[in-house]
Amino acid sequence: MKKAITGFLFCLFLFQSVTSLAAIRLPAVISSGMVLQQKSEARLWGWAAPDEKIIVTASWNNRTDSVVANGNAVWEIKVPTPTAGGPYTITLKGWNTIVLDNVLIGEVWVCSGQSNMEWSSYNNLKQILDEMPNSNNPSIRLFNIPKTTSPYPQDDCEAQWKVSSPEALQGFSAIGYFFGKKLQQQLNVPVGLINASWGGTPAEAWTPAETVTKKTDLAEAAKKLNVSKWWPVEPGLAYNAMIYPVTRFAIAGTIWYQGESNTGIAATYKELFSDMIGAWRNRWQKEFPFYFVQIAPYTYGNNNIAALLREQQSQTLASVPRTGMVVTTDLVDDIKNIHPTDKISVANRLADWALAENYHQPVTYYKSPVFTRMESKDDKLVLFFDNAPNGFMTKGNAKPTEFFIAGDDKLFVPAEVKLEKDRLIVSSKQVKKPVAVRFGFSNTAMPNLFSKEGLPVTPFRTDTWEVDTSTVK
Repeated sequence: MKKAITGFLFCLFLFQSVTSLAAIRLPAVISSGMVLQQKSEARLWGWAAPDEKIIVTASWNNRTDSVVANGNAVWEIKVPTPTAGGPYTITLKGWNTIVLDNVLIGEVWVCSGQSNMEWSSYNNLKQILDEMPNSNNPSIRLFNIPKTTSPYPQDDCEAQWKVSSPEALQGFSAIGYFFGKKLQQQLNVPVGLINASWGGTPAEAWTPAETVTKKTDLAEAAKKLNVSKWWPVEPGLAYNAMIYPVTRFAIAGTIWYQGESNTGIAATYKELFSDMIGAWRNRWQKEFPFYFVQIAPYTYGNNNIAALLREQQSQTLASVPRTGMVVTTDLVDDIKNIHPTDKISVANRLADWALAENYHQPVTYYKSPVFTRMESKDDKLVLFFDNAPNGFMTKGNAKPTEFFIAGDDKLFVPAEVKLEKDRLIVSSKQVKKPVAVRFGFSNTAMPNLFSKEGLPVTPFRTDTWEVDTSTVK
């Protein structure tokens, strides 16, 4: 009898062990409470025993699909999602059964970058603290990825989907939240926000290491970054741990606020940033829209390094398809604070890009005016722009500020500016034969020139001359 009991217990142990090893396991981003991208082929994936069959049933159509785990114990299946709605359930059945409930179908956005994207209630940001009592919204879901690094791409991360509430909003990106809130209100669909941001990080940390190291100029620039014990600077470290784990998850697009930590090596930023966007899109297998924020005015320690970085951001906008840029020169109340406190306006401008470009909403004006070309006319220069169909205006009808003009001597002096419909006429009595104009081209410039619709004109220069980046005295 004793032997029989022992044998039974041994068999039970073996059965439990096999069952345990074979149990379906899911990554953190696929869980109850998540938002799946509407009208997409949403990928569900996870782990199980090799050759184990997993049956997937979604309640929005009660269709049953199945997949078999491969020899590495990994499985993946694409599930067609309907138009926005829910809540729904998804049942996954193999050796064990997992039921995902309270699943919504809607719009999913990734929010990433450095501290201006990360800034949250933890930083005593008044706008988000004031919002928190009103943040209960079952149609907004938050997935806040903790700050961590890895030398290798990771399959999973330690985060969980939470329904928007004062508790869930603690530590979540203010810009990300306000962006999602505006989308949810305007579209009246569920919105899922995935936050992966880390103050101080350069773009290299968010770029796959091989993307940086395979190019000599990018690799050499990365070596010039100052090592910190507070944030990663080496290529790929944040990408591997905070972006890669969710790159199978279907998204609508990404918003990005970063660049301050790359001002010291601005010359390679356009190339790096463009390659980073391309690498993310390749990994997601989708040319999703990528909307970003131009860095704000701030008193950096070296002259003009922010102007050069902004120029690289503008060049990225001009050269990379499906990108959009928010200009922030009018949204700063303290140039000695690298973290401007008005996050709502930034988020709203990002949302306007998405509403117009992604969702074809009637947002007529969301692009800042951009310089396109220059003509010489006697002792004047005529500047032409895109995105200013109704012309320009200044705050309080004052004279336009932050315009400088130079001749062949490369000595810039303040310029007189005449507003003429969708063009500007720039001159100076001190420059008889002008050849170049700079506008808002400094670390701290906050020009007063806007489109008639109220969007700040994008800083620019017409020359390619060497720029003073010496230490500020």
